[in-house]
Order: sequence, then C-alpha cells, then structure tokens
Amino acid sequence: METFEERVIKSETRIFKAVFPSTTNHYDTLFGGTALHLMDEVAFICATRFSRKKVVTISTGQIDFKKAIPAGTLIELVAKVISVGRTSCKIHVDIFMEQMYSELRETVVSGTFSFVAVDENKKPVAILDNPE
Repeated sequence: METFEERVIKSETRIFKAVFPSTTNHYDTLFGGTALHLMDEVAFICATRFSRKKVVTISTGQIDFKKAIPAGTLIELVAKVISVGRTSCKIHVDIFMEQMYSELRETVVSGTFSFVAVDENKKPVAILDNPE
C-alpha cells in the first residue's frame, strides 16, 4: 500500500500548451480567464488523481499574475497537492512560460484551488478512504 507522501508525489500533474492567437486578448497576451480555466482544469485532474473520487472546486486562493504570457510561447501548468482535510484538498498550481526558440523559462502565474470530494448526491465524503 502506498504512503500518503507517495500518493501526493504520484498525483502531481503537468500539462503543456502552446499559446496561440485564438487564446489571446487585444494585447496579444493570454486571456486571464483562459489562464484561470487551465489552472482549474489541471488542479481538478491533480485532485482526482490524488483522491480517485469525484471532486468539485469549492474555492480559489490568491492568484498572482506576475507577467503577461504572449502569443507564440509555450506554457507548462504544474499542479501539486499541498494540504488535505477530511473531505477536501488544496492544490497549488504554477504556470511556467517558455520561449519557443530559447531556453528561457520562468514562473508567470501561481495560485491555489480547493476541492471537496462528493458522492452521487453531491454531498461531501472523505477524500481518502484510508487516511494516515
């Protein structure tokens, strides 16, 4: 049986995307709402992989947009479990931006998302069957 720490490590989730003009605003940078959508999606996948339960987003923590993400760059979203309660977990998400044709890579957006595990009736349930 895997340990809690192994479960956290195993659930880390990474998604890569290219920033195309269809996802940018009139400044030719990624829409903030699109970044939030992608962050919630990768956080949801991480929470699901961690718990193997149905989970729903219940809140977001502070989201820090440190730098605009221009069209023509690559982004990597990395989600990690940072805390676990009885029915919920908190996921930290970073967006890293990479230039397509250089090694430049930097963290440009960071934030947290909280999820609660739910049953068929959308009532909270234990997020882990065998918590340590």
